[in-house]
Amino acid sequence: MNQQDTHKENLEFNKLQKKLRRNVGNAITEYNMIEESDVVMACISGGKDSFAMLDILLGLQKSAPIKFKVIAVNLDQKQPGFPEHILPNYFESLGIPYYIVDKDTYSVVREKIPEGKTTCGLCSRLRRGTLYSFAEKIGATKIALGHHMDDMVETMFLNMFYGSRLKSMPPKLRSDDQRNVVIRPLTYCREKDLIAYAEYREYPIIPCNLCGSQENLQRQNIKAMLIDWDTQTPGRVESIFKSTQNISPSQLADRNIFDFENLPLDRNGARAEYEFTEAEVSSSNINIDESMFIDVTNV
Repeated sequence: MNQQDTHKENLEFNKLQKKLRRNVGNAITEYNMIEESDVVMACISGGKDSFAMLDILLGLQKSAPIKFKVIAVNLDQKQPGFPEHILPNYFESLGIPYYIVDKDTYSVVREKIPEGKTTCGLCSRLRRGTLYSFAEKIGATKIALGHHMDDMVETMFLNMFYGSRLKSMPPKLRSDDQRNVVIRPLTYCREKDLIAYAEYREYPIIPCNLCGSQENLQRQNIKAMLIDWDTQTPGRVESIFKSTQNISPSQLADRNIFDFENLPLDRNGARAEYEFTEAEVSSSNINIDESMFIDVTNV
């Protein structure tokens, strides 16, 4: 690569890094994800998303107006062939505090899930339970996960198509055990940007042999659908995500979040803009195009 190409690549990297940091910073601010003196447990799987999340959090930690601590945590699920040395070496190269939690969830998943069936559900539940418990042990006040915008939109369609539920991943939530706060700093980040960023940074990516590489999963089908949509109409994924921030319960059909049985009427309230007063109806100012009507007597 010549000097000109190197300069161009550096400019592109800097632009992408600023974009991702801005998106993460906005998400953290708008959802109050990280507060003064927080201890953030960054869950690192070895995939591109969690590597990028850790990278960006460490960068923001240096420039943020508040002080917070970041601790990297990896759950070693004892998958055969898992390169145990990669993440410790990486964390040590960064000079950050970290923990490797050993928990053989792999054997449990293989025992409970028939061959060829999706392992994601059970695997994620076992992983969450272990990480939630460990967060308390180390005094973490926030648990940071590496889900991005595409993950959230995919999850919404998965729930719609296969679960008949309008549900996604929130940027911030109280955990199932009600004892931890989970945050998703990459909420405003697109996967394609994270892929490009990971290539620039040359992270030591560890592939998942349990779920991420399985073929013909429902999530992979949804992902392919969204990629096709986004190719045909750029920005569609962002629009879908923004719709989750702009919900009108009265325009849906869930009786648990809107009282359809007892709709109050405001008889004395202001008339809607499209309604006419009696005076307006009798006024010649209203022109009616008779050609717009059908004479049913001649039908």
